[in-house]
Amino acid sequence: MTPPTPYDDLDEEEQVEVLRPAALGAAHAFGLDVARMEPVLHAYNTTFAVDTVGGERFALRVGTNSKSTPANVRAQQAWQEAIATTTDVVVPRPLRTTDGGWFVTAEPTGLARPVLVTAASWLEGDDAGDEASADWARALGRATATLHRQSAAWSMPEDADLPRFEDPLFGDREVLLGAPGLADTDRVVLVEALRRTREAFERLSSGAEVVPLHADLHGGNLKWHEGRLAVFDFDDAGLGIPVLDLAITTFYLRRGGAEAAEAALREGYAEVAPLPDADPGDVEALVAARQLLLANSLLDSSTASLRAMADDYRRTTVARLRHWFDTGTFRLDVEG
Repeated sequence: MTPPTPYDDLDEEEQVEVLRPAALGAAHAFGLDVARMEPVLHAYNTTFAVDTVGGERFALRVGTNSKSTPANVRAQQAWQEAIATTTDVVVPRPLRTTDGGWFVTAEPTGLARPVLVTAASWLEGDDAGDEASADWARALGRATATLHRQSAAWSMPEDADLPRFEDPLFGDREVLLGAPGLADTDRVVLVEALRRTREAFERLSSGAEVVPLHADLHGGNLKWHEGRLAVFDFDDAGLGIPVLDLAITTFYLRRGGAEAAEAALREGYAEVAPLPDADPGDVEALVAARQLLLANSLLDSSTASLRAMADDYRRTTVARLRHWFDTGTFRLDVEG
């Protein structure tokens, strides 16, 4: 008998089909009477749209590559529930299982590891996307400041926990420097970038108050519907300094023509709360750190489409970091 193909070697559609039975079982555990379940995203994690017999729609997410522990997921879901209840920021309202839990632990046949599955209300509208408008950037600035104010006063449940963001890789194992085929000249750039960004994290975090952060606020995790912004995907949430959230969003705005959106982001934030006080050079290092995190995550991913991108993205990463070294400014519109 031919042994089954390892999950990491399957193509994207085959990987989704490995996950589907576990997702369907989880949907039942959340009390959903499923009429139809279709994948809408298979990337770092895998999201299914679930239509019920009663005509409702929900989002079911399988933590395919998620590093979140059960305690982390409890914090993420409880925080979203608190945001939905106490602020005007639109977020998915998380569902509980029929026995009161925030998640289901599933073991998809062929994946060789358990995954955590969550469910939440469906958000209408299209993803905001990569082309930032000043309108949604300003709305995101206001939403970010509102989240920071809310999270600073929020009490995390006793059985919940969030990681601390004190390092550019957010505590993930570092695989960049050992990647196959990495040229010595490229390794020098990556080592220097890791040094500079780690020093910036240390300076900014030393003695600073940390609060729960979304830590992944960009167009792919935002819905823009009928002139109103909604925020989703709290899987990367953790404890950090507020300026880190703004730096992460800024990373995604560093393209030609997005200068107005970057300014609008800051203006929107200042409408709700004072902008965090931080050295501009250190903030720029936090922006560049996002490039390191993403390149490292691609190399460590099990998702077929992401693994296929890893080598090219690593070369682009080195080019962008060299540009940062030379100019003091990080840009996304620098290609490898």
